[in-house]
Amino acid sequence: MSAKVTMEDVQRVAELANLELEPDETVRMQQDLNAILDYVAELNELDTTGVEPLEQVSELEGSAGVLRPDALEASLPRPTVMPQAPDTDGTFFKVPKVIER
Repeated sequence: MSAKVTMEDVQRVAELANLELEPDETVRMQQDLNAILDYVAELNELDTTGVEPLEQVSELEGSAGVLRPDALEASLPRPTVMPQAPDTDGTFFKVPKVIER
């Protein structure tokens, strides 16, 4: 197996994903990503002539009716829900900021 993903690639992806990886995690991530790429390369060798591409798994034959119908239903009334929220301004839920940069 030849290395397709370099350590620099792993560090760049971790930076873009805002992840702090320890050195041993970086090595393991490189191995995992290369294993995934090897598996995808193996899948690309399969003959898919005559296989129709799917946009959704639900398009598979025999899967009709597996999903519930998409029906509009009433939501809970705001006066019932807001008092149960950990933090609210009375109209909206307040949540802590999760992205800091």
